[in-house]
Amino acid sequence: MFFLAALALAVAIFSVWRWRGRSLNKKVSHGPLPSEKTDSAAGITPLKCFNWEQTPPDKHRPFKPVYHITMAIQGSTPDDLVIMDSNYLDRVNERRETIKQHAPTVLGAVPEGIPALHETYTYLLGEYLPTRFPTMFSLSEDGQEFYNKVTKTSLPLTPPQDPNAALQALGETIEDDIFLLIETPEGHRAVAFICCHPAGFDPSDKLGKLLKDIHTPVPSYEKIGASMERFFSRLQVGKSVKRMNWSISTSERLFSPSGLHIYDGDKPQEDEEIDISKTRLRQELQTLTRLPKTGAIMFSFKTYMTPLEEIKNEGIGPQVADAIEGLRSGNAPGMWVYKGATRWGKGACEYLRS
Repeated sequence: MFFLAALALAVAIFSVWRWRGRSLNKKVSHGPLPSEKTDSAAGITPLKCFNWEQTPPDKHRPFKPVYHITMAIQGSTPDDLVIMDSNYLDRVNERRETIKQHAPTVLGAVPEGIPALHETYTYLLGEYLPTRFPTMFSLSEDGQEFYNKVTKTSLPLTPPQDPNAALQALGETIEDDIFLLIETPEGHRAVAFICCHPAGFDPSDKLGKLLKDIHTPVPSYEKIGASMERFFSRLQVGKSVKRMNWSISTSERLFSPSGLHIYDGDKPQEDEEIDISKTRLRQELQTLTRLPKTGAIMFSFKTYMTPLEEIKNEGIGPQVADAIEGLRSGNAPGMWVYKGATRWGKGACEYLRS
Protein backbone atom coordinates (compact mmCIF):
# COMPACT_ATOMS: atom_id res chain seq x y z
CA MET A 1 0.00 0.00 0.00
CA PHE A 2 1.23 3.53 -0.63
CA PHE A 3 0.52 3.76 3.10
CA LEU A 4 2.87 1.43 4.95
CA ALA A 5 4.06 -0.36 1.85
CA ALA A 6 4.99 3.07 0.55
CA LEU A 7 5.10 3.01 -3.18
CA ALA A 8 6.49 -0.64 -2.88
CA LEU A 9 3.20 2.61 -2.55
CA ALA A 10 -3.08 3.44 2.82
CA VAL A 11 -14.17 3.45 14.13
CA ALA A 12 -17.66 1.19 18.52
CA ILE A 13 -20.66 3.08 18.43
CA PHE A 14 -21.24 6.41 16.80
CA SER A 15 -21.09 8.15 20.14
CA VAL A 16 -17.41 7.31 20.49
CA TRP A 17 -16.34 8.49 17.08
CA ARG A 18 -13.48 10.89 17.28
CA TRP A 19 -13.34 14.34 15.90
CA ARG A 20 -9.61 14.63 15.47
CA GLY A 21 -9.10 18.32 16.15
CA ARG A 22 -5.34 18.64 15.92
CA SER A 23 -4.37 21.74 14.01
CA LEU A 24 -2.15 21.42 10.96
CA ASN A 25 0.09 23.87 9.19
CA LYS A 26 -1.62 25.99 6.60
CA LYS A 27 -1.92 24.01 3.39
CA VAL A 28 -0.18 24.97 0.20
CA SER A 29 -2.70 25.77 -2.51
CA HIS A 30 -2.54 23.24 -5.34
CA GLY A 31 -5.83 23.69 -7.13
CA PRO A 32 -6.23 23.10 -10.85
CA LEU A 33 -4.45 25.38 -13.26
CA PRO A 34 -6.65 27.68 -15.35
CA SER A 35 -5.97 25.51 -18.41
CA GLU A 36 -6.99 22.29 -16.67
CA LYS A 37 -10.47 20.83 -17.01
CA THR A 38 -12.40 21.02 -13.78
CA ASP A 39 -15.42 19.10 -15.04
CA SER A 40 -14.97 16.16 -12.69
CA ALA A 41 -17.48 14.02 -14.63
CA ALA A 42 -15.29 14.18 -17.73
CA GLY A 43 -13.71 10.91 -18.70
CA ILE A 44 -16.16 8.63 -16.88
CA THR A 45 -17.40 5.84 -19.15
CA PRO A 46 -20.93 4.70 -18.24
CA LEU A 47 -21.41 0.93 -17.92
CA LYS A 48 -25.05 0.99 -18.98
CA CYS A 49 -25.62 -2.78 -18.95
CA PHE A 50 -23.29 -3.66 -16.08
CA ASN A 51 -24.33 -6.62 -13.90
CA TRP A 52 -22.24 -6.62 -10.73
CA GLU A 53 -23.56 -10.03 -9.64
CA GLN A 54 -22.16 -11.67 -12.77
CA THR A 55 -18.82 -9.88 -12.72
CA PRO A 56 -16.02 -11.90 -11.09
CA PRO A 57 -13.20 -10.04 -9.32
CA ASP A 58 -10.32 -9.04 -11.58
CA LYS A 59 -7.16 -11.11 -11.46
CA HIS A 60 -3.90 -9.23 -10.95
CA ARG A 61 -0.64 -11.19 -11.07
CA PRO A 62 2.23 -8.65 -10.91
CA PHE A 63 4.96 -11.02 -9.73
CA LYS A 64 8.70 -10.58 -10.24
CA PRO A 65 11.47 -12.88 -8.98
CA VAL A 66 13.40 -10.03 -7.34
CA TYR A 67 11.73 -7.32 -5.27
CA HIS A 68 12.69 -3.68 -5.72
CA ILE A 69 11.06 -0.79 -3.89
CA THR A 70 9.95 1.54 -6.68
CA MET A 71 6.95 3.67 -7.50
CA ALA A 72 5.87 1.17 -10.22
CA ILE A 73 2.96 3.33 -11.34
CA GLN A 74 0.86 3.24 -14.49
CA GLY A 75 -1.27 5.89 -16.12
CA SER A 76 -4.93 5.60 -15.26
CA THR A 77 -8.37 7.08 -15.98
CA PRO A 78 -11.44 7.80 -13.85
CA ASP A 79 -12.77 4.40 -14.90
CA ASP A 80 -10.23 2.75 -12.57
CA LEU A 81 -11.21 4.77 -9.51
CA VAL A 82 -13.92 2.37 -8.33
CA ILE A 83 -14.11 -1.25 -9.52
CA MET A 84 -17.30 -3.23 -8.93
CA ASP A 85 -17.66 -7.00 -8.93
CA SER A 86 -19.67 -9.87 -7.45
CA ASN A 87 -18.20 -9.29 -4.00
CA TYR A 88 -19.83 -5.87 -3.71
CA LEU A 89 -22.79 -6.57 -1.43
CA ASP A 90 -20.87 -8.88 0.91
CA ARG A 91 -18.06 -6.35 1.15
CA VAL A 92 -20.21 -3.30 1.95
CA ASN A 93 -22.17 -5.31 4.54
CA GLU A 94 -18.87 -6.35 6.13
CA ARG A 95 -17.68 -2.75 6.09
CA ARG A 96 -20.85 -1.59 7.84
CA GLU A 97 -20.21 -4.02 10.69
CA THR A 98 -16.54 -3.06 10.85
CA ILE A 99 -17.44 0.61 11.21
CA LYS A 100 -19.91 -0.19 14.00
CA GLN A 101 -17.33 -2.22 15.92
CA HIS A 102 -14.13 -0.27 15.20
CA ALA A 103 -15.18 3.30 14.39
CA PRO A 104 -12.23 5.09 16.08
CA THR A 105 -9.79 2.92 14.13
CA VAL A 106 -11.28 3.01 10.64
CA LEU A 107 -12.37 6.61 10.11
CA GLY A 108 -11.35 10.11 11.12
CA ALA A 109 -10.66 13.65 9.93
CA VAL A 110 -8.97 16.83 11.07
CA PRO A 111 -10.54 20.26 10.40
CA GLU A 112 -8.20 21.00 7.50
CA GLY A 113 -9.49 17.87 5.75
CA ILE A 114 -13.18 18.81 5.73
CA PRO A 115 -13.21 20.68 2.38
CA ALA A 116 -11.49 17.76 0.64
CA LEU A 117 -13.83 15.29 2.33
CA HIS A 118 -16.89 17.25 1.18
CA GLU A 119 -15.51 17.39 -2.36
CA THR A 120 -14.88 13.64 -2.35
CA TYR A 121 -18.37 12.92 -1.02
CA THR A 122 -20.05 15.15 -3.61
CA TYR A 123 -17.98 13.78 -6.49
CA LEU A 124 -18.42 10.09 -5.72
CA LEU A 125 -22.13 10.18 -4.84
CA GLY A 126 -23.26 13.04 -7.05
CA GLU A 127 -21.27 12.30 -10.19
CA TYR A 128 -18.98 9.31 -10.35
CA LEU A 129 -21.08 6.39 -9.11
CA PRO A 130 -24.40 7.21 -10.85
CA THR A 131 -22.51 8.01 -14.07
CA ARG A 132 -20.19 5.00 -14.09
CA PHE A 133 -22.66 2.43 -12.68
CA PRO A 134 -26.22 3.53 -13.59
CA THR A 135 -27.55 0.00 -12.99
CA MET A 136 -26.42 0.23 -9.35
CA PHE A 137 -26.82 3.89 -8.39
CA SER A 138 -29.06 6.81 -9.32
CA LEU A 139 -30.01 10.34 -8.29
CA SER A 140 -33.45 11.52 -7.28
CA GLU A 141 -35.41 13.62 -9.76
CA ASP A 142 -34.85 16.74 -7.68
CA GLY A 143 -31.12 16.05 -7.50
CA GLN A 144 -31.11 16.03 -3.72
CA GLU A 145 -30.55 12.33 -2.96
CA PHE A 146 -28.28 9.48 -3.99
CA TYR A 147 -29.93 6.05 -4.20
CA ASN A 148 -28.13 2.71 -3.92
CA LYS A 149 -30.18 0.17 -5.88
CA VAL A 150 -28.26 -2.76 -4.40
CA THR A 151 -28.60 -1.95 -0.70
CA LYS A 152 -31.90 -0.03 -1.13
CA THR A 153 -30.56 2.94 0.81
CA SER A 154 -30.58 6.69 0.16
CA LEU A 155 -28.10 9.39 1.13
CA PRO A 156 -28.30 13.19 0.89
CA LEU A 157 -26.14 14.71 -1.81
CA THR A 158 -25.24 17.55 0.52
CA PRO A 159 -22.34 16.29 2.66
CA PRO A 160 -23.22 15.85 6.35
CA GLN A 161 -21.70 18.48 8.62
CA ASP A 162 -20.37 15.71 10.87
CA PRO A 163 -17.27 14.45 9.02
CA ASN A 164 -17.62 11.01 10.58
CA ALA A 165 -21.12 10.69 9.11
CA ALA A 166 -19.75 11.59 5.67
CA LEU A 167 -16.95 9.05 6.04
CA GLN A 168 -19.38 6.39 7.22
CA ALA A 169 -21.57 7.00 4.17
CA LEU A 170 -18.62 6.58 1.84
CA GLY A 171 -17.38 3.51 3.70
CA GLU A 172 -20.76 1.79 3.40
CA THR A 173 -21.26 2.68 -0.26
CA ILE A 174 -18.01 1.57 -1.87
CA GLU A 175 -15.52 -1.08 -0.80
CA ASP A 176 -12.53 1.11 -1.61
CA ASP A 177 -10.60 2.63 1.27
CA ILE A 178 -9.64 6.30 1.02
CA PHE A 179 -6.98 8.58 2.48
CA LEU A 180 -7.07 12.30 1.68
CA LEU A 181 -3.85 14.31 1.74
CA ILE A 182 -3.06 18.00 1.47
CA GLU A 183 0.28 19.61 0.71
CA THR A 184 1.98 21.61 3.45
CA PRO A 185 5.41 23.27 3.55
CA GLU A 186 6.72 20.15 5.32
CA GLY A 187 5.23 17.69 2.82
CA HIS A 188 1.95 15.90 2.19
CA ARG A 189 -0.17 15.24 5.25
CA ALA A 190 -3.07 12.81 5.81
CA VAL A 191 -6.16 14.81 6.78
CA ALA A 192 -9.08 12.36 6.46
CA PHE A 193 -9.57 8.64 5.97
CA ILE A 194 -12.02 5.77 5.78
CA CYS A 195 -10.09 2.50 5.92
CA CYS A 196 -11.96 -0.70 6.79
CA HIS A 197 -9.38 -3.02 5.22
CA PRO A 198 -6.03 -2.04 6.76
CA ALA A 199 -3.22 -4.47 6.03
CA GLY A 200 -1.14 -4.62 9.20
CA PHE A 201 -1.43 -1.03 10.44
CA ASP A 202 -3.74 1.16 12.52
CA PRO A 203 -5.25 3.73 10.12
CA SER A 204 -6.07 6.16 12.93
CA ASP A 205 -2.37 6.39 13.75
CA LYS A 206 -1.73 7.94 10.32
CA LEU A 207 -4.16 10.84 10.64
CA GLY A 208 -2.40 14.21 10.74
CA LYS A 209 1.00 12.72 9.87
CA LEU A 210 3.33 13.52 7.00
CA LEU A 211 4.10 10.87 4.40
CA LYS A 212 7.64 10.45 5.67
CA ASP A 213 6.35 9.79 9.19
CA ILE A 214 3.61 7.45 7.97
CA HIS A 215 6.24 5.35 6.23
CA THR A 216 8.81 5.26 9.04
CA PRO A 217 8.47 1.46 9.51
CA VAL A 218 8.90 0.67 5.78
CA PRO A 219 12.34 -0.76 4.91
CA SER A 220 14.36 1.36 2.47
CA TYR A 221 11.63 4.01 2.20
CA GLU A 222 14.33 6.67 2.13
CA LYS A 223 15.19 5.48 -1.39
CA ILE A 224 11.89 6.73 -2.77
CA GLY A 225 10.66 9.23 -0.18
CA ALA A 226 11.81 12.39 -1.97
CA SER A 227 10.61 11.12 -5.34
CA MET A 228 7.27 10.27 -3.81
CA GLU A 229 6.79 13.80 -2.47
CA ARG A 230 7.73 15.32 -5.82
CA PHE A 231 5.35 13.03 -7.66
CA PHE A 232 2.47 13.90 -5.36
CA SER A 233 3.19 17.61 -5.85
CA ARG A 234 3.21 17.31 -9.64
CA LEU A 235 0.13 15.11 -10.01
CA GLN A 236 -2.32 17.00 -12.20
CA VAL A 237 -6.08 17.08 -12.23
CA GLY A 238 -7.29 14.47 -14.73
CA LYS A 239 -3.96 12.59 -14.71
CA SER A 240 -4.67 9.77 -12.28
CA VAL A 241 -2.26 6.89 -11.74
CA LYS A 242 -2.58 3.36 -10.41
CA ARG A 243 -0.40 0.54 -9.12
CA MET A 244 -0.67 -2.89 -7.53
CA ASN A 245 0.95 -4.34 -4.46
CA TRP A 246 0.78 -7.75 -2.90
CA SER A 247 1.58 -9.80 0.17
CA ILE A 248 0.54 -13.06 1.78
CA SER A 249 -1.92 -13.21 4.66
CA THR A 250 -2.47 -16.30 6.79
CA SER A 251 -5.87 -14.92 7.77
CA GLU A 252 -9.06 -14.41 5.77
CA ARG A 253 -9.84 -11.17 7.62
CA LEU A 254 -10.05 -7.98 5.60
CA PHE A 255 -9.89 -5.84 8.75
CA SER A 256 -6.32 -6.59 9.85
CA PRO A 257 -4.84 -3.62 11.73
CA SER A 258 -2.18 -5.85 13.27
CA GLY A 259 -0.46 -9.18 12.78
CA LEU A 260 0.61 -8.90 9.14
CA HIS A 261 3.83 -6.89 9.48
CA ILE A 262 6.84 -7.44 11.70
CA TYR A 263 8.19 -4.29 13.33
CA ASP A 264 11.37 -3.49 15.23
CA GLY A 265 11.20 -5.14 18.63
CA ASP A 266 8.84 -7.93 17.53
CA LYS A 267 10.03 -11.47 18.18
CA PRO A 268 8.04 -13.61 15.74
CA GLN A 269 8.24 -17.35 15.52
CA GLU A 270 9.97 -18.36 12.30
CA ASP A 271 8.68 -20.91 9.79
CA GLU A 272 5.28 -21.26 11.40
CA GLU A 273 2.94 -24.01 10.30
CA ILE A 274 0.24 -22.31 8.24
CA ASP A 275 -3.31 -23.31 7.41
CA ILE A 276 -3.34 -23.24 3.62
CA SER A 277 -7.14 -23.19 3.53
CA LYS A 278 -7.07 -19.77 5.25
CA THR A 279 -3.98 -18.37 3.52
CA ARG A 280 -4.59 -15.64 0.97
CA LEU A 281 -2.76 -13.67 -1.65
CA ARG A 282 -3.65 -10.16 -0.46
CA GLN A 283 -3.46 -7.44 -3.09
CA GLU A 284 -4.40 -3.79 -3.40
CA LEU A 285 -5.30 -1.91 -6.56
CA GLN A 286 -4.27 1.61 -5.61
CA THR A 287 -5.11 4.89 -7.32
CA LEU A 288 -3.97 8.48 -6.86
CA THR A 289 -6.26 11.29 -7.99
CA ARG A 290 -6.04 15.05 -7.52
CA LEU A 291 -9.34 16.68 -6.60
CA PRO A 292 -10.01 19.66 -8.90
CA LYS A 293 -11.45 22.14 -6.39
CA THR A 294 -9.41 21.69 -3.21
CA GLY A 295 -6.31 20.32 -4.92
CA ALA A 296 -6.13 17.53 -2.33
CA ILE A 297 -4.83 14.08 -3.24
CA MET A 298 -7.24 11.16 -2.97
CA PHE A 299 -5.38 7.90 -2.39
CA SER A 300 -7.80 4.99 -2.69
CA PHE A 301 -7.41 1.24 -2.85
CA LYS A 302 -9.48 -1.88 -3.38
CA THR A 303 -8.37 -5.06 -1.61
CA TYR A 304 -8.38 -8.45 -3.32
CA MET A 305 -8.13 -11.71 -1.37
CA THR A 306 -7.34 -14.84 -3.40
CA PRO A 307 -7.00 -18.29 -1.77
CA LEU A 308 -3.51 -19.70 -2.20
CA GLU A 309 -5.18 -22.88 -3.42
CA GLU A 310 -6.65 -20.90 -6.32
CA ILE A 311 -3.24 -19.43 -7.15
CA LYS A 312 -1.77 -22.92 -7.31
CA ASN A 313 -4.63 -24.16 -9.48
CA GLU A 314 -3.91 -21.34 -11.94
CA GLY A 315 -0.53 -22.95 -12.54
CA ILE A 316 1.53 -20.00 -11.28
CA GLY A 317 2.52 -21.46 -7.92
CA PRO A 318 6.27 -21.60 -8.67
CA GLN A 319 6.20 -18.04 -10.02
CA VAL A 320 4.59 -16.73 -6.84
CA ALA A 321 7.01 -18.75 -4.70
CA ASP A 322 9.93 -17.14 -6.55
CA ALA A 323 8.42 -13.71 -5.91
CA ILE A 324 8.03 -14.48 -2.20
CA GLU A 325 11.66 -15.53 -1.89
CA GLY A 326 12.61 -12.47 -3.94
CA LEU A 327 11.46 -10.24 -1.08
CA ARG A 328 14.88 -10.69 0.54
CA SER A 329 16.69 -9.80 -2.68
CA GLY A 330 16.79 -6.55 -4.57
CA ASN A 331 17.16 -3.08 -3.11
CA ALA A 332 14.99 -3.56 0.00
CA PRO A 333 15.92 -6.91 1.59
CA GLY A 334 14.21 -5.86 4.82
CA MET A 335 10.85 -6.50 3.12
CA TRP A 336 11.23 -10.22 3.82
CA VAL A 337 10.93 -9.57 7.55
CA TYR A 338 8.63 -6.54 7.33
CA LYS A 339 5.98 -8.42 5.33
CA GLY A 340 6.14 -11.31 7.79
CA ALA A 341 7.65 -13.82 5.37
CA THR A 342 9.88 -15.18 8.13
CA ARG A 343 6.69 -16.71 9.55
CA TRP A 344 4.83 -17.95 6.47
CA GLY A 345 7.39 -17.87 3.64
CA LYS A 346 8.66 -21.43 3.94
CA GLY A 347 5.23 -23.02 4.28
CA ALA A 348 3.72 -20.98 1.46
CA CYS A 349 6.59 -21.64 -0.94
CA GLU A 350 6.62 -25.37 -0.24
CA TYR A 351 2.89 -25.57 -0.93
CA LEU A 352 3.06 -23.46 -4.09
CA ARG A 353 5.84 -25.64 -5.52
CA SER A 354 4.31 -28.98 -4.51
